[in-house]
Amino acid sequence: MFTLFVLLSRRQTKLCYFTIRRTITSSPRSNIELEMKNLNDKKHFTKALDLFDKHQQSSEILTDKVIVQALKACTQLTSFERGRSIHEKLSNQSTKNMFVQTSLIHFYMQCGRVNDAQRVFDSCVNKNVVHYGAMMKGDFTHSNNMPEKAIEMFKGVNNPDRVLRGLLFNSCAQVRTAEALDVGKHVWLSMSEIERKNEYVTVGAFDMFVKCGDISNAERLFNRMKRIVITYGQMMKCYNDHDMPAKTLNLYEKMKVEDVEVNPIIFVRLLDACTKLGLESCSQSIVKQIPASMFFELQLQTALIHMWGKVSCVNEAKHVFDKINKPDSVAYTAMINAYGLNGMGDEAIQLYRRMPVEMRDEKAHVCVLNACSHSGLVNECRSIFATIPNKNRFIYTTMVDCLSRSFFFDEAKQLIEESERYQPPYLPMYKAILSGARNRKDVSLAREITQRIKQLGHTVDDDFISASVLFGNTLASSGELEEASQLRLEMSQSGMKKKAGVSWTEVNGEIVEFRVKDRRHPRTDEIYDELDRIEKELTEHGHKFDASWITREMRSNETVASILNSHSERLALAYHFIQRPVPSRIQIVKNLRICGDCHGAIKLISRIRQCEIIIRDANRIHLFSDGKCSCNDHF
Repeated sequence: MFTLFVLLSRRQTKLCYFTIRRTITSSPRSNIELEMKNLNDKKHFTKALDLFDKHQQSSEILTDKVIVQALKACTQLTSFERGRSIHEKLSNQSTKNMFVQTSLIHFYMQCGRVNDAQRVFDSCVNKNVVHYGAMMKGDFTHSNNMPEKAIEMFKGVNNPDRVLRGLLFNSCAQVRTAEALDVGKHVWLSMSEIERKNEYVTVGAFDMFVKCGDISNAERLFNRMKRIVITYGQMMKCYNDHDMPAKTLNLYEKMKVEDVEVNPIIFVRLLDACTKLGLESCSQSIVKQIPASMFFELQLQTALIHMWGKVSCVNEAKHVFDKINKPDSVAYTAMINAYGLNGMGDEAIQLYRRMPVEMRDEKAHVCVLNACSHSGLVNECRSIFATIPNKNRFIYTTMVDCLSRSFFFDEAKQLIEESERYQPPYLPMYKAILSGARNRKDVSLAREITQRIKQLGHTVDDDFISASVLFGNTLASSGELEEASQLRLEMSQSGMKKKAGVSWTEVNGEIVEFRVKDRRHPRTDEIYDELDRIEKELTEHGHKFDASWITREMRSNETVASILNSHSERLALAYHFIQRPVPSRIQIVKNLRICGDCHGAIKLISRIRQCEIIIRDANRIHLFSDGKCSCNDHF
């Protein structure tokens, strides 16, 4: 027989081989497996299960491979009862098959039956990376949402492969804590240079660093990986989330150099960056580069409304909003917020009432209440608040803020008591009252609220730090300098740091930043000479520099005016005034709230120098013109 086979011609040998192969592959069990696989690949999962049911009585036909295809169909259909029935009928031999085991784990995970998946996993004797991978993938799926468990499971794996590392990075990206980042970073740094070149692993690690806010490592990976529009978008979002809008804009320039095609999402990221910068000229520059075909994207339109509102171009925001055929709740809320930030409370209320009731969600309620608060519309705020059916802590906080700005402190405290009957105490509510007490120089109330905040036990929160600063400012403004000094000392000893005030503006296409008493700029001498001229003008026009806004002890070489004139927004303002020609419209952004003395001084400067001055602080936008401010002193 062997000799005869050797003597066959090459063509006859090939024919004989295919005849034998066809005989093997045409067996019933192979046909069913292949048919089910084809059906699953075409997403005909119900038909695949029907075929399985038709032959499930034949033990010879239902091989482990056929069972795997049946479980795959059940997984895709999330057909729990059907899949469990298959599991219950499995032979002992089948339950020991690695592919059947991992298919069962995947099936139970997709059905949200984590405990059942865990039982299958625990029953596996010789676990390998495939078993761990099935469990980890199931842990961080959207339905199960247990990425922490996936991270813990990874720690028990010896010699993880690239798939497990990728799953770990995905889990860390979902958790987004310092602890998760430490785990993922340790794994990344322990990998060899060859392992780091794997695209799947690199993309997962990049996503982890971006979402966990590890900007330096994200930048390193971004610069070495293949850059496409998606990765550019991720990096831009990371910069925006961490208040680095200038880096987002610089990245856009790099995109253009590398000729990467820009999609609407990239422009949304750029508009978000412009929103954070808050400068109209920069915003105009980006808008001019958006293709006309993209202006009909609702997400982009909403980003435009939000940006124009934040740079005090309300008419442009309204123009975009009016062009939207069917605004959704996000678009309505963005426009309401634009009105509110710019002191147009009445317009915000009108639009809120035009908004379909079913669209009015938490954010819409908060924005319209905030608009009322910033325009001093207390009665309107009370009226809207009364109509809101389900009030959460954010809605209560905004109402408390409105009452506190107008010094209705008893009513504000009653509202807090009402809120705390249904939900835990929320520190920002107390901060709102504390801010009002600061404006009224009510030390007794400020001390009462500060004591209550301490009782809540939030002594390490950022909110507690800002509350402590507010209390210290209230003490200082009321002449309690010794107690204010002692409070600052206690804050320093406990490691609390007051946020530094920063203002930035754009002059001749350059964004310039100033801090308090800043002397870093090349034209510092000219800036301070201009401040001296402004001081004289203010004094001549009757401005009284308000020492109550000085929250520290004065040094021997300082005056009240010299301290207040060195605030960051005044330095930025003076820088504009030494330009030639002097601009008639000046725009400045500040990261903290504007102080009362700066507010009064800049109102007067706008009339003396006959210019329009826009200052966006941490809370709202102030448009100063002819001695008046758009906020009507509700700030």
